[in-house]
Amino acid sequence: MNINMLMQQAQRMQKDMEANVKKAKEELAQTEVYAEAGGGLVKVTMTCRNVVKRIEISPELLQDDADMIEDLIAAAMNDAARQAEAVSEERMKSANTGMGLPPGLAGMF
Repeated sequence: MNINMLMQQAQRMQKDMEANVKKAKEELAQTEVYAEAGGGLVKVTMTCRNVVKRIEISPELLQDDADMIEDLIAAAMNDAARQAEAVSEERMKSANTGMGLPPGLAGMF
């Protein structure tokens, strides 16, 4: 194998990886996670690119004080963000699989 062949192979691998990462990011923008807090009193729908699509607040909760409502909204959003991060990490890891990257390096893309 000569150096030119190695360089061509590396360029193909880089293009494949870039295409896989781009596709994974596009999919993540469409993938939604769902979280709730307070036993379902507050519900949040968020994409895996951290775009909040919907917040639902139970009418019975609106009779409580604002501090509790704010805490439940924050809790639901944080849970949704954690879920989105977990899904994103898994998808990006899958996008880099088979690229021949050393362990630990795949997570950087």
